[in-house]
Amino acid sequence: MTHARLAAAATILTLFLSALAGPVPVRADTAASDAVCPLDRPVVLAGLDWDSARFHNAVAARILQDAYGCDTTAIAGATIPLTNGLARGDVDIMMEVWRNSLAEAWVKAAETGRVRDIGPNFPDAVQGWYVPRYVVEGPDAPAPDLKSVQDLANYTEVFRDREEPGKGRFYNCLAGWACEIVNTRKLEAYGLAGLYTNFKPGTGEALTAAVIAATRRKKPILFYHWTPSWLLGAIDAVKLEEPPFEPEAFDALRRPDAPLPKGVAYPVASVAIGVNSDFADAAPELISMLTAYETTSSLVAGALLAMEQDKLTAEEAADAFLKANAPLWQGWMPAPNAARLSAALGLN
Repeated sequence: MTHARLAAAATILTLFLSALAGPVPVRADTAASDAVCPLDRPVVLAGLDWDSARFHNAVAARILQDAYGCDTTAIAGATIPLTNGLARGDVDIMMEVWRNSLAEAWVKAAETGRVRDIGPNFPDAVQGWYVPRYVVEGPDAPAPDLKSVQDLANYTEVFRDREEPGKGRFYNCLAGWACEIVNTRKLEAYGLAGLYTNFKPGTGEALTAAVIAATRRKKPILFYHWTPSWLLGAIDAVKLEEPPFEPEAFDALRRPDAPLPKGVAYPVASVAIGVNSDFADAAPELISMLTAYETTSSLVAGALLAMEQDKLTAEEAADAFLKANAPLWQGWMPAPNAARLSAALGLN
């Protein structure tokens, strides 16, 4: 074999082995070279599959790299497998743990002390069932008397499912998410399970695409959504009324094996930051920063809308957020760490 062929083969082998190695850690910038990370390995973030989690991961990674000198990486996946990874120690940090929709995997891991809730990321997340405003308001509104979920039985034709004639279509939460179980049981509790197709999108992007496609054509659509979200900032939607939140009934809605309760509204949710307990013990200074890390739904929604409208990556949106909100994050960490991050962002 010639030297050229040997070199080419070596290159192919290197690329193949790199692909097998998984996520490549992002190295801390030289601007943070005087910061000593408390870990001798990359900090692993849970790469949850929705926009606000990607944004918070990017903000946290920037802080860890430039304020604390840590390398970072992320493992992509859905809530339940990543929660299991957090419990095992494969993942160190989960930037969004929805306290009102805790996966059973989280509950079990918390009971055994393998994971910890270290405080709120944002305290004011809202979830519910929505329709575009033009469906219920205006001279051409096809459902002007639709106010609450109890009214939906009268409007299956408005939200007609073309694949199942005679039924309406409800766009549920993503398959595999805790809210998908809650919404499925709500359909039953509200007497709508036989009237509406329980359509479960595979990704957040698929759900968003369905809503955007309908609103661009001024077509009716009934869908679940949450805040913070760029979608609800980009369209004019109305949240349908539901019976008031009751803790016991909502807890039963979360558990498929529980007797079916009456349907109730989602509570306003506090979304926490979760960590692996061994990681917390090994890196108290990072836990101190993450405990102080706190945003709001409106702040995050603004960043997500900018991501969508300006076609920013999560990393670009994180940098823009950090540059615009220095007084906020400077309170999350000691002054020397804040100075290093300021220098990396070009704020000095």
